[in-house]
Amino acid sequence: MPILKVKNLKKKFGENLVLKDINFKINKNEVVSIIGSSGSGKSTLLRCLNLLERPSSGEIFYMDKNILSDHFDERHYRSEVGMVFQNFNLFDNKNVLENCTLGQEKVLKKSKKDSKELAMKYLSDVGMDSFANAKASNLSGGQKQRVAIARALCMNPKVLLFDEPTSALDPEMVGEVLEVMAKLAKSGITMIVVTHEMDFARDVSTRVLFMDKGIILEDGNPSDIFKNPNHDRTKEFLSRFLNN
Repeated sequence: MPILKVKNLKKKFGENLVLKDINFKINKNEVVSIIGSSGSGKSTLLRCLNLLERPSSGEIFYMDKNILSDHFDERHYRSEVGMVFQNFNLFDNKNVLENCTLGQEKVLKKSKKDSKELAMKYLSDVGMDSFANAKASNLSGGQKQRVAIARALCMNPKVLLFDEPTSALDPEMVGEVLEVMAKLAKSGITMIVVTHEMDFARDVSTRVLFMDKGIILEDGNPSDIFKNPNHDRTKEFLSRFLNN
């Protein structure tokens, strides 16, 4: 059974059809990169998967349950399908540790002690444990994004969604975040990553979706898509990577 399944998904903003009949499945432990030019619908698709946007039509199934049905528990779903945003979305008035314990205590109803233990474990995993008492507002972009990843992991998600997690970072900070994500991919967590980092898509993903003008034009393993794409549009998009 796929962990996520999308059927005939469409999303309109006014008269603008941004997603046009999207269909795909995500299996457990897959690392799926969604690539394509700006405006192709990648981030809108991710926001539909996380219910930050309601699709105009179609269905999304999580563990065989339709997440768009009236009685679906969105709060519980969001605790199992975590999201890492391009602009971090940390609480700047709280310290690093508090950012990682708040959701555990409020949503998962865990004790302060257990929340802190898990938070310190994941902060250590992303190299941010020594910043536990630092105010989030004082961190660099790369540090904020690593804390955001630790915070998402603290909720023990079954799936992690990444919306262009490096696009707001200075170039020298991109590597530190991609390193954390590559390590995460090896740990077996299911990941869906909207990214402009083609090296990550090619080298870390188990699968790549190429989107163009609101449709999935190609869906396959990274080697096939990067070395031998089927469509001229994909070739054009990947032209500077195809010879590497």
